Parts: sequence; C-alpha cells; structure tokens
Amino acid sequence: MTFTLTSRGGLEIGVISYGGIITSLRVPDRHGRLDDVVLGFGAAERYRGDHPYFGALIGRYANRIARARFSIGETEHALAANDGVNHLHGGIQGFDKHEWQVHEIDHGLVLSRISEDGEEGYPGRLAAQVMYQVTDDNALIVTYEATSDRVTPVNLTQHSYFNLRGEGQGEVLDHELWIDADRFTPVDRALIPTGEVAPVSGTPLDFRVPARIGDRVKGDHPQIALVGGFDHNFVLNGEAGRLRRVAEVREPESGRTLTVSTTEPALQLYTGNGLDGGITGKSGRPYQRHAGLCLETQHFPDSPNQPSFPSTLLRPGERYVSQTVFQFGV
Repeated sequence: MTFTLTSRGGLEIGVISYGGIITSLRVPDRHGRLDDVVLGFGAAERYRGDHPYFGALIGRYANRIARARFSIGETEHALAANDGVNHLHGGIQGFDKHEWQVHEIDHGLVLSRISEDGEEGYPGRLAAQVMYQVTDDNALIVTYEATSDRVTPVNLTQHSYFNLRGEGQGEVLDHELWIDADRFTPVDRALIPTGEVAPVSGTPLDFRVPARIGDRVKGDHPQIALVGGFDHNFVLNGEAGRLRRVAEVREPESGRTLTVSTTEPALQLYTGNGLDGGITGKSGRPYQRHAGLCLETQHFPDSPNQPSFPSTLLRPGERYVSQTVFQFGV
C-alpha cells in the first residue's frame, strides 16, 4: 500500500508498506517550487526488483558484518552472505524486502514487523517498530524501537538517496556538506572496518568546515580511491543517545538545505559510487555515479566483531530506541 504524509510547510512524502520505503519526498526550494529530492521509481512494484536500497528501512543490521558471522559468548552465528563473503544491510531478505504493517496516526505512520528467530541467521524474535512523522516546519522525524527475546545485534537506519537540486538533476558534487565528526573508521578493500578509529584532520574526510563534495570525492587519498568516493562511517561528536545536530547539506542552485540530527553514535556517508547509469529513475533519466547521497545514521559497521566499537547487542528486557530528524529548509 501507498501512504502520503504532508505538512503545512509544503513537505510531501510518499511511503509504501514494502520495505517501509520512502518513494518520494517533495520539498520547496527558495522560490517555493516543490521538487522530489529522493531517488527512486515512479511505480511501487519496481521496488520489488533489484535496486541499491532506494529509500528503504534497513535491518536487522545496517552496513557490513565481516565474513557474515559473529559470536555472542561462545556461540557463533552464521548470517546470510550477500556482499561477497560478507553480510550487508540485513542480508538477502533484509528489512527492506519485507512487508511492514502500517498504522496511520496524526501527521505520521507507525510501521511494524516481527523478525522471527533465525531470520537471515540472527538469533531472537525481534519486534521492530519505526515511526515516520512530519512537522509543520518541514522536518521528517524517524523513530526506531525494537525488543528481542534473545540477545541479538540491532542497528537500524533509513537509506534514502538525496539530491537537493531534484531527483534526476545530475550529480550531487556541487552540494556543500558539513559533518560534526573528528574521527572516522577506515576500511579495507572489502569495505570492512580495519578496527582503527582515525582522525579526519588532514584528510578529504574532514567536513568540520562546510566543503563542496566534488572538491573531495575525486582525490587520491587511499580511502577515497578505494571506493571511488565516500562510503565511510563518521564517528559523530557529542553524546550518543542524545539528539544533536550532526550534519548539514546545502544545494546552492535551489537554496535547499537538509540538516540531520540524531541520537546515534555514527553516520555513514555514501555518495552513490555504485550508480552507473544502469538504473532509470522516476524522472526518466538514468542515475549516473554520484546522482544522490545517503546520510545513514547508525552504529559502527561490523561492531559485533569489533570489541572496541560501541556495542549493538540488545538483550531481553531492554528496548532499542533511536531517533533521527531530517530537517529541510532554504
């Protein structure tokens, strides 16, 4: 089913029950013109085919888990391998490939599903709930909650690709980006964290002062060259668990801005490096490399295998709670 959320400020969001996918997000520019600023398809059934997680809810674990396995105590758990030998974004049938139960509320939706014990290899019966809410000042609030009857890792996120100039309107290289992060987690050739937490200072990953993405994305720094752009986890400043402003994007032509606030400890910046023109979007234009960017608020990748990273384990009797706010403006 398809649902529409609107705000008095002009924000219009389309959501489908399959994958909890945000299929459209229309927001005014500096002249009041509404444009769709997320990549995706015009027909809902297209999302049931292969695509790079356009607009989807991601779980049980966002990002990668090395060798598609992890241990809790003495017990090793083998996950579905869907990224070479590694596990990515919840596996072959992650949260993005399931129907969610949708309940309409004032100015929002509550999406819920049960991830049964053993789904994609994860232990425990997980009850997950995600709430999308819009505000009159053009913010989208995403609130995640989950409980489990066994100890299990949980790391949920939203995977929309943004182009603030408008979907299908070229690259995002002219977008200016600020990220409140002094450190990041370097990756190896398989995009698995090395375990190091490195300073951004002196690297193209330093967005503590706003910078044009195109000035950073094609450099010869080993981490940039490795992935053909950005696909990196930034360790956010401030106290995890407290909602704080962590990133801002500005598109100079339209004047649109996107400010991200979150309770999460990290943010994955992905600049659409895998897009190659093979997917035609809702505008009828092919999506070339860097046609959109993702700002995935999250825990660190591969945390179940990295003792020095913040734990993502959810235990019986506990409640996983996370919130991210996408605030649009001009």
